[in-house]
Parts: sequence; structure tokens; C-alpha cells
Amino acid sequence: MKILPFLCPLVCCVAVYAAENPLPDGFVPFFNGRDLSGWVPVNVAPDTFTVRDGMVVISGVPTGYMRSERMYENFVLECDWQHMKSGGNSGIFVWGDGIPAMGTGYTRGIEVQVLDNGYNAKGKNEWYTTHGDLFSIWGATMTAVGRPGTRSFPSEERSKSSPEWNHYRLTGNNGELRLEVNGKEVTVAKDCVPRKGFISLESEGSECRFKNLIIKELPSTQAPAEQTANPYEGFVSLFSGVNFDGWKVPQGDNGHWKASGGFIDYDALSEASGDKSLWTEKEYANYTLIVDWRIKEAAFLNPNTRQILPDGSEVSGPDGKPMGIPLPDADSGILLNGSVKHQVNIWCWPVGSGEMYGVRRDTAMPAEVKAAATPIVKADNAVGKWNRFEITVLKGRVTVVLNGKTVLPGVQIPGFPEKGPIGFQHHGSQKDGQWTGAPSLVQFRNIFIKELHPQ
Repeated sequence: MKILPFLCPLVCCVAVYAAENPLPDGFVPFFNGRDLSGWVPVNVAPDTFTVRDGMVVISGVPTGYMRSERMYENFVLECDWQHMKSGGNSGIFVWGDGIPAMGTGYTRGIEVQVLDNGYNAKGKNEWYTTHGDLFSIWGATMTAVGRPGTRSFPSEERSKSSPEWNHYRLTGNNGELRLEVNGKEVTVAKDCVPRKGFISLESEGSECRFKNLIIKELPSTQAPAEQTANPYEGFVSLFSGVNFDGWKVPQGDNGHWKASGGFIDYDALSEASGDKSLWTEKEYANYTLIVDWRIKEAAFLNPNTRQILPDGSEVSGPDGKPMGIPLPDADSGILLNGSVKHQVNIWCWPVGSGEMYGVRRDTAMPAEVKAAATPIVKADNAVGKWNRFEITVLKGRVTVVLNGKTVLPGVQIPGFPEKGPIGFQHHGSQKDGQWTGAPSLVQFRNIFIKELHPQ
């Protein structure tokens, strides 16, 4: 039988594992004990998931996850886990997407709780236990067994406290999950959607260890597309969640652009003398960029917000000049291909975010281009809530999707830069303690890019 090249590492690892400790029938290693081959860190730092003494060691910083290299539908998964401090928190995500849900560090999917007993030191909580809950997260759905709602509680308390090891056996089949804790089935969930996707290990604030991960695939029950996770194939992370590796912080910024806890945070007070925006070190040409963002607060009453018409022109007053209306405002943007002019706007104007201000207001641009740089729908969530941009740049044509709605169906922009870095815009300044322009009081997270290679 021919062995495909991508299966060779798995075959070798099976042979090594079997020689030392024969596997149950049909099982193969899910972790080879030496490195993270077969796994993909998604939104974490290089040292969040490491390997030591045959274990996956999770630092807990930042919050995030590492997923399997490929999707699974029906399976039996076994593993041992150990928390290194009382009250430690982690989890196994089942049937998840390839990147996190909007505004979170975690995937849509079903979570198998890996929580130390010390988390409940002050008494049993009404809505969770520390003994093997199953529950849907971030848009996934399921039916709880044994109680109403979408969280299944274990029928018996069987998990051991830190630093003792615990054993999980998890069976997923046709959208049903069954969890055995230390040798006995205690929790069941049914009607899970998605029911095909990636399997992931969670980082959530404290050290947790996994070992003896093995898996057996069961026959497919042909999960339809609507019950299959989104793979986000080809996307890679541009942000580690803990530092600015791969980014150019403005010289003299003095800490106003901050990276920690999975976020990029900006207070609009950079002390840099020149360009105050944050740029990637690498240049890009054609790509789809995913960025989650939120305006923390609209701290500035902007007297000159404009009402923009579908053709890109602005509503005028009786004197024929553009009419400003006072509204709370904050302003930032995604800068494309090294150009401040070619930004996808983040702001509080009535037209909504996604507008390309520098293109729309360029008098040299054809009328159809200025109209196409104007959002056809306002799709912003409220100030303080998270939003997700999906921006595609392809040979000078820019398409913008905001929160699942297409706001720019596609605008071919004359003179669009062929290549350049991607930036997050500084906007606004202070004088004598007062804002003189709408500030960039923003946060960013879940920054992923898929480079495109048109013929």
C-alpha cells in the first residue's frame, strides 16, 4: 500500500509509541511526545504550547488555543491532564473553527471542561462544576442531557485535584459527545453543531499539562456543510497576543501602543514625533485580512461628522457647504499596502465603518470609484462591542465585509499601491488636555492574513 508523504510522521510516531506501549485497537497517537507536529498554534505566543518530558505544557499566557492540523468528525479521544496550581483552568475544544470567534480568544465549538477542583474552593457554583462539564461556546449549539439548557453537568464528581493526573475518554459520534472521567462516563451532550471540525487544547491563564493523547476515528456520518466548522484554510496569525514581534512600533511612542493579554490596545497618546501608526514589518500585495476591533469609548464630541450620500458626496447646508453635525466620535482605520490614503475606516459616522475616506474624497477619482468606496450598509456594532473586518485586496480591488455584511462589494482603485505593510491608524491629538480630533481609543485582536497569488 502506498503511504502518502503527509502520513509518514504519523506512521513513524505510531511505530515508536506501539513499540513502547501497545495502543488499543484502532488508536493512533494524537501527540508524538517529542514536538508539536500535527498541531497548529492559532492565536498564541511561541512559548504558550511547548513539549517537555513527553507532555504538552501549556503556559496559560495569552488566552488562546492550539488546534489539530486537520478536522475530525467521529472519534474516540483519550488523554491525561494535570493542573499545576489549585483552581487552574483549561479545556478541550471539539469541532471548532480554524480561527477564534469574533472578539474572543477561543473558537466556536463544544468545550470539554478541564478545570481544577480548587476553582470551587468557596463552594459549589450554580452554573458550572469542576468535574467535566460539556457546553457550547461562541455560537455553537447543543442539547444538554440531564438538565435544561446548553450545559451538561457530570452525574458524579470524579476528577482529582492538582497536582494529580486525571484521565478523559471522549467519544464524539454524529453530533453526540460522551465524556468518561477517570474510568466512568459522567457527562453527555447531544445535537451538537458543528459536528465536524478541529480538536483543540486551550490556554486560559495557568499552567496545564497533557500527555498520552491518542485518538481513534469512527466511520463518518456525512456531516453536511452547515454542520461543519469553518476551516479558514490558509490563514496565519500576525499577532502573538503578548508582544509586537513582526510589527514596527513608532519610534518614541513611549508605551502608548500596548500588546498584552491577546490584545493590541491604543490610547491615541503616542509621543512619537513622526508617524504614530503601527505597521507590520512585512509587506503584502494581495490578501484577505481578518481583524477584530472595537472602539473602547467615543470620548470626543465631533462637531463635524458628516452625512455621506450613496454617491460618496456629503450632505450640504443652506450655504452649499458640507454640513457637520455633532456626534460622539472615535476614529482609527486599517491602512492598506503602506498607504495612509488607502485606509478602511473605523469610526462613529452615520455611514458606518468600512468607508475608504481618502479614496472617496479624492477629487481626481472617477465618480463611480468614489461611490464604490462608500459603504452600502452600516454594519457596526455599538461602541464598546467587538467587530470583525474581512478585507480582501486583489490587484488593486478592495472588498470589505464587516460583521458578516458586505459594506464595499468591490472597488477597483486607480493608483492603488502594488505592495506595502499593513497598519493600524493613529488618529487624534490633545492640546491643553482637550481632544482636538476624534481619538483612536481602540483595541485589536485576532489578526489573521491569507496571502493570495493571482495568476
